[in-house]
Amino acid sequence: MRLKESLLSRRGFFTGLIYGGLASLGALVAYPAARFLFHKKQSPLPEAVTVDRAEIETIPPNSAVYFQYGYLPCILLKTEAGELRAFSAKCTHLDCNVQYQPESRKFYCACHDGYFDERGMNIAGPPPSPLPACTIRRENDTMFISFPAAGKEKKSVV
Repeated sequence: MRLKESLLSRRGFFTGLIYGGLASLGALVAYPAARFLFHKKQSPLPEAVTVDRAEIETIPPNSAVYFQYGYLPCILLKTEAGELRAFSAKCTHLDCNVQYQPESRKFYCACHDGYFDERGMNIAGPPPSPLPACTIRRENDTMFISFPAAGKEKKSVV
């Protein structure tokens, strides 16, 4: 059965198509702008992260493990000599995550081919500064990993 008149004219169909496309384009532009304008502040970093010594002893020499320090990804390195070092796992160039390469004993940022040595110093590529280091403090069977400025709010002078 064929209708004599269509429920939607050709002009009405294309008008709806154009308005729908414009609404989609408007949402595509408005969403990032709204996220930028109404961005929530990140929660402050904790004073320290605690790790049991038994967990540290399971890490093999010349390897690294990742952990969360509040909202920051961090990396804990155990050198061949058994020394522990902790750094932020974000590259200082564009905040990409770094990976530890045990065969070369370097941290590698795959975004723009940046390298850091075992002490977190930038040695190749575009990273402008070393990886931010954490301090490691031992008390009995617990290790405390913290950033030097963590938990301290910056006060602005008006």
